[in-house]
Amino acid sequence: MAGLKKTPIGEIPEDWEVVELEEIAERFVGGGTPSTKKPEYWNGDIPWITSAIISGYYITDGEKYITEKGLNNSSTNIVPKGNIVVATRVGLGKAAITKIDVAINQDLTGVILKKELVDPEYLVRYVTSPFVVKFILSAARGTTIKGISRKELAKLKIPLPPLPEQKKIAEILRTVDEDIEKTDEAIERTERLKKGLMQRLLTKGIKHERFKKTELGEIPEEWRVVRLEEISNIYYGLSQPLPELESGVPMIRATNIRAGKVYREGLIKVDISELPANKRHVILQEGDIIVVRSGAYTGDIGIISREFEGSIAGYDLIVRLNHEKAYPEYTTYYLLSPHVQSYFTTLRTRSAQPHLNSKQLKNTKIPLPPLSEQKQIAEILSTVDRKLELLRKRREKLEKVKKGLMKDLLTGRRRVKHYGDQKI
Repeated sequence: MAGLKKTPIGEIPEDWEVVELEEIAERFVGGGTPSTKKPEYWNGDIPWITSAIISGYYITDGEKYITEKGLNNSSTNIVPKGNIVVATRVGLGKAAITKIDVAINQDLTGVILKKELVDPEYLVRYVTSPFVVKFILSAARGTTIKGISRKELAKLKIPLPPLPEQKKIAEILRTVDEDIEKTDEAIERTERLKKGLMQRLLTKGIKHERFKKTELGEIPEEWRVVRLEEISNIYYGLSQPLPELESGVPMIRATNIRAGKVYREGLIKVDISELPANKRHVILQEGDIIVVRSGAYTGDIGIISREFEGSIAGYDLIVRLNHEKAYPEYTTYYLLSPHVQSYFTTLRTRSAQPHLNSKQLKNTKIPLPPLSEQKQIAEILSTVDRKLELLRKRREKLEKVKKGLMKDLLTGRRRVKHYGDQKI
């Protein structure tokens, strides 16, 4: 096992080098945009990209397509496949490997690599690692659009293991990336499933054959359309916050509410002994629904679970259901449906500051199945939500694993055991 040595970028293994990017690059190429006033420059067969298209490690398609005339009569250049492009203006911190020959705009710099010295898969992961991105952002200059110069990019210091080790490091990180990608795809599929189920279950119900037309569209004959005030009492939360107290009672604010759930992040505790007698309704009960009434999250919903029973409602609206008529989880899902959220959007955009009031919420119409069917619908959707939660936690865990591996592998703190025919 090789020892460590001190370098300008910190300690690295003795058998690694520190090089500047220009030492492992054959050349750098700039980009540009063909004139949009010249139709003959566009809709050709040459892929052309801006930094906006970069969302992962690979460029596999063009954002737009240009012609030979567009290429020859502008400052754009083609980056051959197998090299990297780095955002040096808009999109700082982004970089990707070109899987195709691609022309670039002025926000990107192409780095044509000496592949006998550096593996593109290793380099792109180092250049987009948190510690390098932080350095690039701190080095950015400019007033309206911040960027780094090509000269600064060329001088970027890179820890360079032997080429076989670079490939092994990249392979390990790529495996984690693939797991993240598969998890993202599973999340996307499950979200599509949930969207389809919500659309069907909240309008057609379960195993109904006869439907009627209503102001909300077709619903089963056995269902009713009601205003929210017919199945609940609606209250305002606190107009003035209570004094904070470390050993006090949690106060639920808009920042704790997201897509049907209440989260502990940023939760504050308050002194409930200061609660006025006429405000006892703000003490939350299990099954209450909080509706954000103002600001960027207006219309978002959070249901109060047993964990938060006894908490205090902050500034927002409280929906306290009649549990003999309405099941809290069903009502929450319907209030989160596109139909209601678009209605809330219409209401909140009528003023400069997004806002909902109790009258608007009371008049919100919802389709009401029998209580037993509400429970069935909520359970089906909850099952999908539980699957989504597991997938999101898996993704979060994988991101933490990746972050740790990048920190260790890209600095040599953790060495790969084997690479090529050599042993480390």
